[in-house]
Amino acid sequence: MSDELKNKSGKVKVMYVRSDDDSDKRTQNPRTGKGGGRAGTSRTEGGRRPNREGKPAQPARERSRERNNDRGERGGDASPWRTVSRAPGDDAPAKPDHGGISGKSFIDPEVLRRQRAEETRVYGENACQALFLSRPDSIVRAWFIQSVTPRFKEALRWMAANRKAYHVVDDAELAKASGTEHHGGVCFLIKKRNGTTVQQWVSKAGEEDCVLALEDVGNPHNLGAMMRSCAHFGVKGVVVQDAALLESGAAIRTAEGGAEHVEPITGDSFIDTLSEFRNAGYTIVSTSSHKGTPLYQATLPKKMVLVLGQERDGLSEAAISSADLSVSIEGTGNVESLNVSVATGVLLGEWWRQNKA
Repeated sequence: MSDELKNKSGKVKVMYVRSDDDSDKRTQNPRTGKGGGRAGTSRTEGGRRPNREGKPAQPARERSRERNNDRGERGGDASPWRTVSRAPGDDAPAKPDHGGISGKSFIDPEVLRRQRAEETRVYGENACQALFLSRPDSIVRAWFIQSVTPRFKEALRWMAANRKAYHVVDDAELAKASGTEHHGGVCFLIKKRNGTTVQQWVSKAGEEDCVLALEDVGNPHNLGAMMRSCAHFGVKGVVVQDAALLESGAAIRTAEGGAEHVEPITGDSFIDTLSEFRNAGYTIVSTSSHKGTPLYQATLPKKMVLVLGQERDGLSEAAISSADLSVSIEGTGNVESLNVSVATGVLLGEWWRQNKA
C-alpha cells in the first residue's frame, strides 16, 4: 500500500508500507525491485538456496564438518593444522607439584626451610660495615637506600665482582626487607655462624682469656650491648645455649660492630660446659646482687669464665653451686640490681683493669 503526499516544494513524497503477508519480499529494495526472497526460500519455510545440482544448499558449518570428515577418511589426520580436543585429564601432562613455590625450577620445600633457618638479616650501618670487613663470604644478598651507597663503595664493588645480588631501594622497601624501621639504611642477608666447642676454644686460647657465659639471657638488645662490651674489653668468646641468639638482627645492630669480634661457644648443657672450662684451667666466677665478694676487693684471675643470668631470676642454683668465686657490684642500694648488660660492662672493665691495663 502506498500514499502520495506533496510537501511545500511541490515534490511528491512516496511512502511504502510492507505487508505482513509479503514475507518473500522483506529483503527487496523498494526502489530497484532487486533482492528479496524467492519461492520456497523464506526463512519461515525453513528453505535453503539450491546449489548447482538443484539440491538445497547446506549451511557453512555443515559443509565444513563434512569436508573434515572427508579428510579423515582420506588419511588427513596427519595434517599439522588439525585441531584435536581432549577432555580434561585425558593424556594431559601432569603439572609438577612445587609445594606452593612458584618458579621455573623445582625447589624442595624442606631444603628451602632449612636454607632459611641457616640465614638471618643484619641491619645497621656500623654492623654491616664490620660484617663486610670480617666475613664478606657470608653475605647472600643486600639492600641499600641511595644515601648510604657512597659509604659502601667497597662492599658494592665486591658484591658486583662476586655476583652477590644487591638492590638500591626506598625506605619503605628496605623496612619490608629488613623487618624493621630501624634498619639504618642497609640490610644484609647472611649465613649464620656455627658455634664452636669448648675443646676447640681452649686449644687456641692464650694465657689470659676471659669468657662470658650467659644462662637464659635472650633479650637481643641486652645481648647486643654485652657483645659491644666484650669487644671493647677484649672478650672474644660467649657461651650461649644457641649460637643463633648472637646472630639476630637486633642484637648485631645494638652491638654496633662488636658482634664480629665475638664468637659463640655451645655445648650439650650449660653446666657441663662450665665443667669443661674448669677442667681446662679456667676459674668459674658467678655474680650476685646481695652476697659475694665486693668486686673491687676481689682478685679476678687471668683465665676465667664470667657467669651471668637473666635479671628477673638470676642464676640457677646449679650454676651458683658450680662457681669457684662469687662477686657483687656494690652501690647505693637505691635499686635492687643493674641491668645485666650494664653489669657485664662493669665486671669486664674490672677484669681488664686487673689483667690487661
